[in-house]
Amino acid sequence: MVTISRAIADQIVAHAREGLPDEACGIVAGRDGTATRFHPAVNGDPSPFRYSIESRDLLRIVTAIDDAEEDVLAIYHSHTMSPAFPSRTDVDLAFWPDAAYLIVSLASDPPDLKTFTIVDGRIARRELVIS
Repeated sequence: MVTISRAIADQIVAHAREGLPDEACGIVAGRDGTATRFHPAVNGDPSPFRYSIESRDLLRIVTAIDDAEEDVLAIYHSHTMSPAFPSRTDVDLAFWPDAAYLIVSLASDPPDLKTFTIVDGRIARRELVIS
């Protein structure tokens, strides 16, 4: 289970909308399955169909998370025109087996947020609680 506050969920959705027409991305830090902070990132591969956290941003964010003694709880990105479900590209680029993948679909109103685990090409739904 992944738990995030309404305030962090709202920050994530706002960041996704700001990124239009391209996908937006970032990292959610946390402890014991509960989000503590949202770190918006620069999409180093700006496109409506894919994302890549820019390398300097990734280093900055992971360092901040380590310094705060938090964990990478979730890798976040938006889908601009498709449902909140991992695409083939998302699966192929999933390199964080211990993190959840949080996808925000802007194809619906209100935006749909869902979390998944992606390990060895296998997708599993994770429960997302917005408190």
